[in-house]
Amino acid sequence: MGPGDLYTRPLTQIATTRLISVMSQHNSLQSAKGLTVKRNVLKRFERVELLKKRGQWKEGERIVGLRKTKPEV
Repeated sequence: MGPGDLYTRPLTQIATTRLISVMSQHNSLQSAKGLTVKRNVLKRFERVELLKKRGQWKEGERIVGLRKTKPEV
C-alpha cells in the first residue's frame, strides 16, 4: 500500500484498513466518585462558618481579609 493508494480507493476501504488508536486516560484524571479527598483550602463561606463555630467571628465584621483557618480534621 503506497501513498497514492489512498486517493484511488473508495473511502469505505480506507476507513476499514486503518487502525483506530484509542487514547488511554491518565491516572490523575479520576471519576467523580474518586474525588473524596479532603480539601485543604476552604471557601469564604466555609471559613466564616468555621470561625463562628470556634467563636472567633463577630457579627458585622468584614468578609474580606479573613484570617487563615485550617479545616477540621
